[in-house]
Amino acid sequence: MGSPDYDLDAVRRRIPLLRPLVLMNACSHAPQSEPTRAAADAYLASWDRDGMDWDLWMEEVERARSAFARLIGAEPADVAVATSVSQATASVASGLDYSGERRRVLVSGAEFPTVAHVWMAQERFGAEVTRVPVRDGVTFPEDYEAALDERTLVVSACHGYYQNGFKQDIPVIAELAHARGALLYVDAYQTLGTARFDAPASGADFVASGCLKYLMGIPGIAFVWVRPGLAERLRPALTGWFGRREPFAFDAERLDWAEGARRLDLGTPPVLEAYIARAGMEWLMDVGLEAIGAWTRTLGARLVEGGRARGLELLGTDDPDRKAPSTAFACEDGHAVEVALRERGVLASARGPAIRLAPHFYSSLEDVERALDALAEVREGGGA
Repeated sequence: MGSPDYDLDAVRRRIPLLRPLVLMNACSHAPQSEPTRAAADAYLASWDRDGMDWDLWMEEVERARSAFARLIGAEPADVAVATSVSQATASVASGLDYSGERRRVLVSGAEFPTVAHVWMAQERFGAEVTRVPVRDGVTFPEDYEAALDERTLVVSACHGYYQNGFKQDIPVIAELAHARGALLYVDAYQTLGTARFDAPASGADFVASGCLKYLMGIPGIAFVWVRPGLAERLRPALTGWFGRREPFAFDAERLDWAEGARRLDLGTPPVLEAYIARAGMEWLMDVGLEAIGAWTRTLGARLVEGGRARGLELLGTDDPDRKAPSTAFACEDGHAVEVALRERGVLASARGPAIRLAPHFYSSLEDVERALDALAEVREGGGA
C-alpha cells in the first residue's frame, strides 16, 4: 500500500511546516494547519471586532464539545470540557468516594505520569493505589485479572502507552474490571485521531483526551466522556460555575450539579482553544477516521520494518495491530538525538531512553524513510 484512500497531497498542502521539515512528532504536538489557523483567526477577528461576544464564543465551545462526541461515537451531553487531561482526570477522581470497602485504584504502569499522580493524590482521601506492571514494554490482561478484586473501585488504563505506542486492549480490560464491579478510566491522548474509536462500544466508563497531539489542536483544552447514567454518581470536589445546573444564576450559596457529564465542567471555558479544537477534529472526520487508521497502521508498520533493517533497537511491540503510529527506538540520551534529528530536518520526540517517531495522516512513506535514515545516521555517528 503506497498511498492512503484520500488525497495525501491535498492534505499535505494544508500544513505549511511539511515544506521544510519531516514531521515525526505527532505524539507530542500537532503541526499548525490551514483549518486550525483559520479557526484561530476567526476568534481573534471576533475579539478584535466586538470586544466580546460571549453568546458566539459559548456556542463555539458547544460545537467543540459536539465534535469530540462525534469523533468517539457519543452524545454531547455525555462529554465535559476540560483544560487538560490532568484536570479531566482530577475532576473524575475527585468525584469518586474512597470511604468504603471499595477504595482501591488499579493504575496501569503505562499511564502518563500526570494520570498516575492524580490517582496517587487521592490517597489522602482514602484511596489505595496499586499497579499493573509493564513487562518488556507492554502490559498483559492476566496481570489486570490477578490484581483486580472486590475492593477495586476504578481501573486506570491508557489506550496508548506514551513511551512506545503500545495499545492496550480496552474491551478486554473493561470486561475484567466490570466482572469485579470496578469502573474503567481511559486516557486516549496517544490514540484518538489515528483511527476510529467508539467510546461507548469500548466498554470504558470514562474516556479522556486533549487535542494537542493527533487531534491537530493546541494545548489548553481537553474533553472527558462519561458513560450515560454514571455522571450522577460523581460529586467532584474540583468544580466551577459551569458545572452548575444554572451557571448564569450566579448563586454562590447553592452547590447543585449540571445534568450528565457537564457537572465536570469547571470555570470559564477555553474559547480560543475550542475554536481550534473543533477545526482540527472536523478536518480529521472529513478525511475519514477509518482511512486514517489504515494509513497510520501502514506507516507504523513501515517504521518497525525500516528500523529493524537499519539495526535500530525497537522498544515495545512490533505488532501493527497493537500499536499506535508512534514507534520508539532505544538510545542513551533521547534529548540529544531529538536535537540531532532536528538539525537534519526531522522533528521527533524524546522520552527518556527512547526517541519516538510518530507520523500521522499527513505523513508519506518517503517521510518515514527520511526519518529512519536520519536516525540511523545519528546513531552511526555516535549520537547518543
